[in-house]
Amino acid sequence: MKIVFMGTPAFAAACLTAVLETEHSVVGVFTKPDTPKNRGMKLIPSEVKVLAQANGLPVFQPSTFRDDETVETLRALEPDLIVAVAYGKILPQRVLDIPPLGCINIHGSVLPALRGSAPVQWAVLNDLPETGVTAMYMSAGMDEGDIIDIRTTPIGENETAGELMERLSHIGAALLQDTLAAIAAGTASRRTQDPALATYAPMLTKDLSPVDWSRPARAILAQIRGLNPWPAASARLGGTEFKLWEARPWPLDAPAAPGTLLSLTKQGLAVACGEGAILITRLQASGGKSMSAADYFRGHPIDLSYSP
Repeated sequence: MKIVFMGTPAFAAACLTAVLETEHSVVGVFTKPDTPKNRGMKLIPSEVKVLAQANGLPVFQPSTFRDDETVETLRALEPDLIVAVAYGKILPQRVLDIPPLGCINIHGSVLPALRGSAPVQWAVLNDLPETGVTAMYMSAGMDEGDIIDIRTTPIGENETAGELMERLSHIGAALLQDTLAAIAAGTASRRTQDPALATYAPMLTKDLSPVDWSRPARAILAQIRGLNPWPAASARLGGTEFKLWEARPWPLDAPAAPGTLLSLTKQGLAVACGEGAILITRLQASGGKSMSAADYFRGHPIDLSYSP
């Protein structure tokens, strides 16, 4: 099959690698335009672009599919199938209609749960016991297409969204290889999604970062894991603003107001929550670097009498 691949981040790059390991031909790669990053606002190519160029593949970076020229460029590649993975752009119907074998997507959740742009992070934020990856035929609706196959995996008790994303990228890559084989053989199954079971995973924003200490400890731990590596949970501790990178449960011996600093140990800083408490083990002061809480507070003593 002649395949056009569409994707942008590392999750998608793992899937592009998987396609390149098959007998199918990648005739073009579409990815988002280079993004200005860091203090110098230097344009940085996506992980998919870097991989595509390293393999000598033609790369296209349209800002939209609304103009005829972009659509005709895609049509001229004559793909049998379009594979989209975390591309970051909506494909209009006239694009979906181009390949005779259709357009498929590898999505980081067990659809119809967690439709949207941040399914992996919301699986952790919602403290789900498991998640997975879905191969689906694309339709005009967001993640509403027919399901081809699903692979599930438990979420580790202390697994961050970044760690889970890395694991799912490999699961998704293997699923994509199997899906391509099934489509080529004409044996790919498809079943419709039940819209009554749909949930959503909207784009992450920094508004999700501040910790509300009145919430249960388990919910706050899920917040810290789910927002790692971006945008990171945040809290003011002893008058200083921090990003919180790692934490674990802490036994609460006596009732304490949410946000109360309970104890500073060799392992970290314990803080009371609405239910239970957590031990912050890794954090980052504003303008500083990520480090263990014990190391930070060794050089920056904190007043445990501070009350929120």
